[in-house]
Amino acid sequence: MTCNIPTMLTWLRILLIPVFVGVFYLPTDPQAFGAIPAHWVNVTATMIFAVAAFTDWLDGYLARRLNQTSAFGAFLDPVADKLMVAAALIVLVEFERVGAMIALIIIGREIAISALREWMAGEGQSSSVGVAMIGKVKTAVQMIAILFLLYWDKVGAFPTKTVGQVLIAIAAFLTLLSMAYYLQAALPKLKRK
Repeated sequence: MTCNIPTMLTWLRILLIPVFVGVFYLPTDPQAFGAIPAHWVNVTATMIFAVAAFTDWLDGYLARRLNQTSAFGAFLDPVADKLMVAAALIVLVEFERVGAMIALIIIGREIAISALREWMAGEGQSSSVGVAMIGKVKTAVQMIAILFLLYWDKVGAFPTKTVGQVLIAIAAFLTLLSMAYYLQAALPKLKRK
């Protein structure tokens, strides 16, 4: 296992997952001893997710910049991303901020495309299902939506909750489009099998 700065940042992202989830289970009932205002739970969870999203960008940047890429890092990075997004979506479903169908679409696509990429890599065709622009746009919209849905409260007159719900619906649609794109790219190989 390679131990370098990008890989340590990826491990940090994984270690933040139980902290992120645990924040939502802190006592918020004003009658409870040591209760934390619900707003601060939202702010803290949003900040943890934002730090995790930033480390996702940072570890990739540093791996290229410092020439510290590794096969293990290439494996661990997308695993950490998918775990963090899945954890956020599950928490958001539990707190009724996201519909279960949207979470199922996004998480299901991640599992399906990861399996497809693994299979295509085994067939020596990994470049045909490499990250496409639609996947990048989907990820950006999804991350912004999750941040808004975690924060939940209005920012002045800005309806964070409503914008987050619209963006997560757009992200789910883009998720289906990107899955169709990757399946179409893999279709020639699938037909031969």
